[in-house]
Parts: sequence; structure tokens; C-alpha cells
Amino acid sequence: MKKKALASLVLSAALMLVAAGCGQKAADKTPAASAPAPAATAAAGKTYKVAISQIVEHPSLDATRQGFLAALKDAGIVEGTNLKVDFNNAQGDQTNNLSIAQKIASADNDLVLGIATPSAQAVVQQVKKAPILFAAVTDPLAAKIVSSVDKPGGNVSGASDTNPMAVAQLMDFVATNMPKIKTVGLVINEGEPNAVIMAKNAEDSLTKHGIKLVKAPVTNTSEVKQAAQSLVGRADAFLITLDNTVVSGVDGIIQIANDKHIPFFSSDRDTVEKGAFATVGFKYYDHGYQVGQMAVEILKNGKKPADMKVTVPEKLDLILNLKAAKAQGIEVTDAMKNAVKDKEKNIIQ
Repeated sequence: MKKKALASLVLSAALMLVAAGCGQKAADKTPAASAPAPAATAAAGKTYKVAISQIVEHPSLDATRQGFLAALKDAGIVEGTNLKVDFNNAQGDQTNNLSIAQKIASADNDLVLGIATPSAQAVVQQVKKAPILFAAVTDPLAAKIVSSVDKPGGNVSGASDTNPMAVAQLMDFVATNMPKIKTVGLVINEGEPNAVIMAKNAEDSLTKHGIKLVKAPVTNTSEVKQAAQSLVGRADAFLITLDNTVVSGVDGIIQIANDKHIPFFSSDRDTVEKGAFATVGFKYYDHGYQVGQMAVEILKNGKKPADMKVTVPEKLDLILNLKAAKAQGIEVTDAMKNAVKDKEKNIIQ
């Protein structure tokens, strides 16, 4: 009996120790369960590094950059939180442009963005390891940025900012609605491949309508106003393409167009909002946002630029500035307004 009592006592003590041990283990697990898992901590701690090279600052290119960063932000990649942006502005100088590309190539970036043809060309030539996207590039094939728009290959893809139909549609609008225009004056920097390509498209379209194109060449922004002045008396209307040099000095063209009552047509919406009369185009913010979505696919989902098709704007519309029309002596007819698909957004009062 004594042996049984002793055994019972030992067993009870052992059970109490086991229970106490289990209770301690449960207590030990409580804080561990509330702590973030190692994988979650690593994901939360990821900081992305993106370098941006932009040839010059003007409304269209700035809006492109803003749209790009907005797309990243909407995907949870936020500047100042988990995104470091190295923004570089070449100020329209090709020497600066090359130096910027070389600097970016020597850094450790998760992605590089080239805004405008010269910037994209420079980073493509210099950056060989990081993924590259481009925006605000008129013809990436002619500029030798990619060898194919469907399957770019290499480490480069992006979005062209022109649909060849846009220039043709704008010239058709001019010929149809403004029959008094027989000569169009183009201020152009022929050192910009994108400007040359679009000028050729415009000339081909105008020729079909029996309208002549007259060029006033410039080499830098300071010459833009003088070039526009040289067209007075030689041209019935002004035109500019997606020409970074010219767009940067567009205020001088607007002033002369208004003073001399000369219709002024541009190839981008931002210039129309600023004071040109009409374009066929889109919002550059949306264009940049589209490229930003491509960047998200690369940064978060591991996609390769080589496999990402180069895109072009698809939703083109005529955009009219009625205030500019009045300043330039243009009578806006119902036919002109009816040519605008989205009148609420694209007829600027």
C-alpha cells in the first residue's frame, strides 16, 4: 500500500510539472505569434531604386514623369517610403545627357526610365544590367532604342508617345475645316530624330491636301521665337511636333500667333492647354502612368522588358482651345466642335 501511495504521489508531481511546462510554452508562444513573419518583414523592408533621365523640363515631359510615379504609388511603391528616385534633368544639353546616362550606369538601380528620345538613347547605350523603360519617344525603332516593338529583347521596353495617325488626323482637320490655309510653317530642331520623323509625316499628309510645309529651323530654345517670327508673312498657320527644344520655348510662338492672328497647331495636349488652338492627342500624364504600370510589373512581378510589347496611344481625340481660337482670330464652327469625340474633356473653354 505504501508503495502504491508513493507511486501515486510521484505521478501527481510529474503531471503538475508537465502542466506547468505546457503553460510556460503557451506563454512563450504568445509574443511570437504577434510578431511579423520573417518573409513579411523582408517584403516590407524592400526599398526600390529608380533612376530617371529626362532631356529637359517642360509640361508634357513633366506630366509623363508625374504619371509614372503615380502608377508606382498606386501599386504601393511610394517615394520617400520604399522608393528612392534619382531624377536627372539634362536641361536640353547632349553633353549633360551622356554624363547622366554614364552616372546611372555606374549605380545600382532596380529600374531606369528614359524620358524623351535623346535620354532613352543615352541610357540604352550605357546601362546594360538594369531594366530600362522609355517614355515620350516618337519612334523607338528609327531611334534604335529597340529592334522590335512586339518583342523588344534585351533589357529595354516602354511606350511610344505617338500614333502615326495623330498627325494625319490633325492635318485632315486643317484641310477640311480651314480651307484658307495653304501654307503651314513648322518651327523645328532637326537635330531631334522624333521631330524629323513627325515633320515628314506632317508634310506627307499636307501634300495630299495641296498644302505646303515651310520649315524654320532652330538649334536651341532661345531661337524659337525668332524662328516663328520669320514665318510671319510666309505661312498661314504655325505647327510644332513633339520637339523638346521647340516645346520648351513655345511661349514665344503663342505670343506671335496671338499678336498676328495666326492659327497655331501642336502635336501635344499640354501645348494646347497652354495656348495652341488644336491637336489630335492624349494626356501625357496617362502616357506616363501606362509606363509606370509596366514598371510595377517589372519591380513586383519579375517581368522582363524583353517580353513586354512597346505600346502606343490608342485613344486619340481632337482637342480644341476656344480661348486660343479667339486670340488667334479663328471662328470655331459647329463642324469643328462635332469632330471632338469627348467634348466635355477635350473642348477647352
